[in-house]
Amino acid sequence: MAETFGLPGAETHRERVERALEVAVAADDPFLTEVAGHLIAAGGKRLRPALVVASATALDAEVTDDVVQGAVSVELVHLGSLYHDDVMDEAESRRGAESVNRRWGNLVAILAGDFLLAKASEIAAALGTEVAALLARTIGQLCDGEVAQLHYAFDTERTEAAYFRAVRGKTASLFATSARVGGLVTGAAPHLVEALTRYGAAFGVAFQIWDDVCDLVATEGLLGKPAGHDLVEGTYTLPVIRALALPEVAVELRGLLGGPLDEAGRDKARDLIRSTEAVDSAIAEARIWADRAADALTPLGNGVAVTGLAEAGHRLIDSLDAV
Repeated sequence: MAETFGLPGAETHRERVERALEVAVAADDPFLTEVAGHLIAAGGKRLRPALVVASATALDAEVTDDVVQGAVSVELVHLGSLYHDDVMDEAESRRGAESVNRRWGNLVAILAGDFLLAKASEIAAALGTEVAALLARTIGQLCDGEVAQLHYAFDTERTEAAYFRAVRGKTASLFATSARVGGLVTGAAPHLVEALTRYGAAFGVAFQIWDDVCDLVATEGLLGKPAGHDLVEGTYTLPVIRALALPEVAVELRGLLGGPLDEAGRDKARDLIRSTEAVDSAIAEARIWADRAADALTPLGNGVAVTGLAEAGHRLIDSLDAV
């Protein structure tokens, strides 16, 4: 499970979470069980549940069933949001598999996404009112971030401030919640829970920038979804925003962007952006957020598990060297 966090016993914990995920999405209707479990079966990085477990471990706490259930709840929120995202994006694939909306239609995908969010809420409620309220608030933040992003669809004037507002909602909020849940279910002191929350929020921003860079430089096989997807959808991310500010490519790039792109236009836009320092600039920004994440962990000391968390952001960004 998520070697990114340097988590001791990662594979054992991942297996526990995978089994619990399968149990959580089992419904009375076999068809609903199949649809709800579609993306679980497709795999994934499982970073959010791994962060719950890693946060508990960093507190020298046992990985109890409550920790595992907390991990399941945040992953179900993530998966539910992906089902809905794929409907909005009219996506054809996800994690190397056919998307739910492509296979069964938008209505089924929406209902299955709602089911996953409902199951996440049910699990959170069993973990206590604070976790339940936190998860409900996070789902609202995910929606806010998505709306903030949609507001600037195909807008070449999107600012970095607008970009970061969307990132804080649609990505960083769930990472912050994942780390916070790891603290809450272990009964950690409030100042340690707050430290983990700050860590998760900063790591989430670093992760999103990493993901945005990958969309420009990685292959479809590595991504598990079409490369250049953000450009096609009119989502202009940090490296794109920074490339648009560079005189040497701004005019040509603006001529390509601002509306739907065919495959040739997408590839030309990617090549233009990659020909500038915009990608390296975005990577440098991601490292700043990785440093902020590491600094947030100071109150937890310097144990092995804490060090694994502290190094996770840079470990993730370093993986771009292999792309």
